Amino acid sequence: MTLALHVPQELSARVPAEQRGPGLDRDGVRLLVSRGTDVSHHGFRELPRLLRAGDLLVVNTSATLAAAVDGRVGDARVVVHFSTRGDDGRWAVELRDPDGRGTTRARAGGPKGTEARLPGGARLVLEEPLSARGERLWWARVSGAEVPAVLREHGRPIRYSYTERDQPLSAYQTVFALPSADGAGSAEMPSAARPFTARLVAELVSRGVQFAPVTLHTGVASAESHEPPYPERFSVPEASARLINAARAGDGRVLAVGTTAVRAVESAAGADGVVRARAGWADLVVTPERGVRVVDGLLTGLHEPEASHLLMLEAVAGRAAIDRGYEAAVLGRYLWHEFGDVHLLLP
Repeated sequence: MTLALHVPQELSARVPAEQRGPGLDRDGVRLLVSRGTDVSHHGFRELPRLLRAGDLLVVNTSATLAAAVDGRVGDARVVVHFSTRGDDGRWAVELRDPDGRGTTRARAGGPKGTEARLPGGARLVLEEPLSARGERLWWARVSGAEVPAVLREHGRPIRYSYTERDQPLSAYQTVFALPSADGAGSAEMPSAARPFTARLVAELVSRGVQFAPVTLHTGVASAESHEPPYPERFSVPEASARLINAARAGDGRVLAVGTTAVRAVESAAGADGVVRARAGWADLVVTPERGVRVVDGLLTGLHEPEASHLLMLEAVAGRAAIDRGYEAAVLGRYLWHEFGDVHLLLP
């Protein structure tokens, strides 16, 4: 799905909401609500009044890693984006060129055997492309240091050129983020949950809205590249599976916070729509043809018109709703990307 829509560059959110003016917090973003092709405009703080007792929000607890590390290939400077850790200890990585403005631009991937020197004496060697579809992402082996330690000591959050300046890692953690014991996490923030504050969560709970935590460690989604999502590590715990199934059996709506939460839950659902505790690799690509078995609605950021995530939105809400919502978002001057405004798709 590609939207016939132009998103002006000035609609990119360049800094987090709390830095746009005095007295603002993360929840100071706007909320576009779509019910079919009916749209309405709200502040995110109105969310508790838009939901109802018995609704269940599925949230991703993956913490964001400081996944960008400076390195050198020969004499050339590169930036390594660490994406996903494989079961064999290798990491999927993307090598990018620094652009002189504190961000990066795409660079030709490979070839096999390319070696990058990292801070602290670590070395990274590209072994094979992650996918037959392209050579942007490669499986790489790192020697001389453990990758989580390299990221902790020398990494910074992945940042793209539409943002104004570097931000601390805390700006990329959601209120639901839980550090993983093995150092795994998301290369890029599961950003749909960023506007939630502890105060807002408490208000939702007080109104009878429940939360089901799941985990999906997101890989890099480079803004220049609109590729289908590749496998990502996920976990749906037993307690969350029970909450989801109970909401579906009652009058509650299962509302995913972010496309990552949709992918995790739908990966744990059987053909009968029952969610079972599951962990492993999510290789499911949610499309309108496949549809959704569990999720009734979705809270999500605003995606690029060519992004593969739009197929998932269409699967949840239908093509007409997405076309109408995005048209309203551009006309209403909503802000795009991870620090931007959000879109609630309700049944």
